[in-house]
Amino acid sequence: MSVPIGLDRLRQELGSYRMAPYLVTVNDDGRPHAVAIAVGWDGGALVTRAGSRSLANLVRRPQVTLLWPPSEPDGYSLIVDGMASTISPADDRVTVEPVSAVLHRLAPPVPGQPVRSDCVSVLRR
Repeated sequence: MSVPIGLDRLRQELGSYRMAPYLVTVNDDGRPHAVAIAVGWDGGALVTRAGSRSLANLVRRPQVTLLWPPSEPDGYSLIVDGMASTISPADDRVTVEPVSAVLHRLAPPVPGQPVRSDCVSVLRR
């Protein structure tokens, strides 16, 4: 039986990752800024705490990415793109509303073929 593409599927996938995710924001000069974080759920949004640089970045550019490394060799990374917002101006808590999510890894090599990706959609909104 296939698992539907949506928040329930994303919740299910998150339960299988043992490593902490990374929050990726973008600096004023366009460079990515990645930090390890802890994540929980609050309704349909992911909740985390962020440092001062991440907070400053996401206030100016709320499009963020959460990246979970694979739990085993040749496993899938989980990449979640979302819209971030601070819970209050005096707080370091952040909510991320997931917009899309994919499981991603390199596909097995095929001689004579270019490198390919093996992606599975988890969430589409």
